[in-house]
Amino acid sequence: MAPVGSKRGVLERLDAGEVVIGDGGFVFALEKRGYVKAGPWTPEAAAEHPEAVRQLHREFLRAGSNVMQTFTFYASDDKLENRGNKLTFTGQQINEAACDLAREVANEGDALVAGGVSQTPSYLSCKSEDEVKKIFKKQLDVFIKKNVDFLIAEYFEHVEEAEWAVQVLKATGKPVAATLCIGPEGDMHGVSPGECAVRLVKAGADIVGVNCHFDPMTCVKTVAMMKAGVEKAGLKAHYMTQPLAYHTPDCSCQGFIDLPEFPFALEPRILTRWEMQHYAREAYKAGIRYIGGCCGFEPYHIRAVAEELATERGILPEASEKHGMWGSGLEMHTKPWVRARARRDYWERLKPASGRPLCPSMSTPDGWGVTRGHAELMQQKEATTAEQLRPLFQKYQREMRIALPPSLLRLQTLIS
Repeated sequence: MAPVGSKRGVLERLDAGEVVIGDGGFVFALEKRGYVKAGPWTPEAAAEHPEAVRQLHREFLRAGSNVMQTFTFYASDDKLENRGNKLTFTGQQINEAACDLAREVANEGDALVAGGVSQTPSYLSCKSEDEVKKIFKKQLDVFIKKNVDFLIAEYFEHVEEAEWAVQVLKATGKPVAATLCIGPEGDMHGVSPGECAVRLVKAGADIVGVNCHFDPMTCVKTVAMMKAGVEKAGLKAHYMTQPLAYHTPDCSCQGFIDLPEFPFALEPRILTRWEMQHYAREAYKAGIRYIGGCCGFEPYHIRAVAEELATERGILPEASEKHGMWGSGLEMHTKPWVRARARRDYWERLKPASGRPLCPSMSTPDGWGVTRGHAELMQQKEATTAEQLRPLFQKYQREMRIALPPSLLRLQTLIS
């Protein structure tokens, strides 16, 4: 076990041209395991069920992750208390528990701890810059107390709020990474990926990129645009990508949140481990050296990234002991037609079927087009009321131009 502070930092590794592998999507993974509530997506599990969070950290470490990101997504007080969400732990308790768990597991290998902050309901509700920055500062106090190795401002739809977060984090003197949940169209106010990246670097970010909302190849394309913008401006940065594990060819600016399948029917869109290897290679070719994942990523996806880049990294992850490269373990299968699949070209050429008769290949995103300042995005501590739900159901019916399904019709009747 390496003592705190004895490991080379994230910038030392990136400056040396090394690949840093991130982890995966904790809120989605833990929601599926029964420890996170979909909707709030808040991380009280760090304090309520530390054994679940610890085990997921260990699985990502075993799969090849170099970074244990604290499970502090949406852990600001204004989000923890949003729309009637009831907690038995304070934001400080959750953040401290998350830091302790990440450090414990990071010290079991050659991994760093990254403290993360994300977008806030206060920004969506048009609170002032000072008010929003105070929220980041409150989380940051815990990260400094726990001496995390570096800081990440992640999951920001608006570059302005991300800039504010970076400015707060940069004041610590620790390395800062900043990722926006945007695609090639830019942020929710139409600021291009290149301009977003320039603004983040000028705000103080050492590493810039994207996370969540879009599939791996869309994210690689977006980061390439960011890289081009930074270089055109004569600036320097390192680049990172932590995408979804879902195919999103039918998404526009808002990403997968607009998909009708979000969040409970996304499984048919999950990338295979072989597609993840392709992602890792394309990200590397694009000059991205911090490569990880977000929602939908499970440890086996990160293992695929680590295996694809094993030559560059000079090491295979521990989890590869149970996984033959390109399916070579199938050579030991009892059935000859399965043994015949123990080769790379089989898995690279495979077009997986969904097994769902008449299932469409793509969906029509909802895309209501609301963003910061719109009345429907004003947040509140009180639970969402039936009166607030009624116009949303009606809007859904108008926008989609379809009859409401029986379940929503019943609910609409109950609240009428």
